[in-house]
Amino acid sequence: MNLTRRDALKHTALLGAAAAVPGVLARAAAGDGGVSLPPLPYAEDALVPAIDARTMRIHHGRHHAGYTRKYNDAMSGRAGASDVKDVLEHLRDLPADIRTSVRRNGGGYLNHDLFWKVMAPPGRGGGGGAPRGDLAARLTKDFGSVGAFKRVFSEAAGGVFGSGWAWLILRESDGRLAVVTTPNQDSPWMKGVVSPESVGTPLLGLDVWEHAYYLQYQNRRSDYIDNWWKVVNWQEVAQRLG
Repeated sequence: MNLTRRDALKHTALLGAAAAVPGVLARAAAGDGGVSLPPLPYAEDALVPAIDARTMRIHHGRHHAGYTRKYNDAMSGRAGASDVKDVLEHLRDLPADIRTSVRRNGGGYLNHDLFWKVMAPPGRGGGGGAPRGDLAARLTKDFGSVGAFKRVFSEAAGGVFGSGWAWLILRESDGRLAVVTTPNQDSPWMKGVVSPESVGTPLLGLDVWEHAYYLQYQNRRSDYIDNWWKVVNWQEVAQRLG
């Protein structure tokens, strides 16, 4: 197809106008295919005894898969769907009729993607142990000690009413490490949705929805939290801190 200089200028002007439009829908190229369910980075039974294989199978294969499917449905045909982090950071730019679904399911997709990665098999796979180096120094600086951080985090996770998450974040407002909680599938990436003091880069996240632990622990959330520390992948957390 031949393109005249006039057509080329018109095309360039349209691209410039699109780039100037605020919001998620103008940020990425069209034809975005959405997201796929990421595989677990270890076997379903790799975190035993902290988390049993049946819980992992259902949690990943049904719950995370469900968030993935519903997010893709909500964002079908829209540009930028594969950049879930960017979508969540600009939820207010989305059309009102899909915003709630994207908030719930995009949050569920990205929260779980982080959750699997910040865990590892105990001992042989890097799970458990203690944070080291710069991460340990930052936790000591902002919480008093690593032990104090773990107490604050455990109390926050145990105190979530109903369903939600506990997070260690690098807070955007002041650059400090902070422990925050979010309800349902909200996350620290959601500017304008969560409180300003909860906005930041998630370094560590713990799912305290009942589907994350009830098959094994029933109502003993505190036991789940205590055992979860044995599979935390501190190397991954340190890499996220940078």
